[in-house]
Amino acid sequence: MNKYVAEFIGTFFLVLTVGCTGIGAAAGVIAPLAIGAALMVMVFAGGHISGAHYNPAVTLGVLIRGKLKPGDAVPYWIAQFIAAAVAALLVSKVLRGGAPITAIAPKIGPALLAEFLFTFALVYVVLNAATAEGTSGNSFYGLAIGMTVMAGAFAVGDISGGAFNPAVALGISLLGISIWHNLWIYLVANFAGGIAAAAVFNVINPPAQITPIATDEPPYETPE
Repeated sequence: MNKYVAEFIGTFFLVLTVGCTGIGAAAGVIAPLAIGAALMVMVFAGGHISGAHYNPAVTLGVLIRGKLKPGDAVPYWIAQFIAAAVAALLVSKVLRGGAPITAIAPKIGPALLAEFLFTFALVYVVLNAATAEGTSGNSFYGLAIGMTVMAGAFAVGDISGGAFNPAVALGISLLGISIWHNLWIYLVANFAGGIAAAAVFNVINPPAQITPIATDEPPYETPE
């Protein structure tokens, strides 16, 4: 249960930051910086408990990579999506209630590609920085993960909204930043990006790096 609580807390603060910085006067160049920083600190905070996925696409990638028990995948997704919904409702009803919101209107093709590419990049970084034997025990994995999201938000935020995360996609849909009709774009592109990243990781890493490590658990290996 502890790991599901950790996933809820991390996802909650990620989506809370997305909502608070993506609505009203706070929107702009500050948003990607704040979102990347929020993810970074929450990864460092929860990595030793749950692996700090905070993203259903990351959970899927870690599952395919072999560092998550299959029975944990659905509870992780439930915790992540519930946390996103609670955070979005808190932002819209309390913290920024009544603030003007202009929904993004992405073009389907470019948005699908942008979300796929940077979700791929995010999951690829997660797997290599936080689950590979060659980087086991490092102290930079949280920074690498947060910076990947920040870079993606700067690069393609104006193209797709820069979710790279199905839970964040749910959050921005509840907030009205994205219309519900476009939710499928994020679900398809994000999960596809996670699957592709895991497949590439398993191909390019030596066999020894995709076998379970019997000694110290790396940050993204799910605790017993």
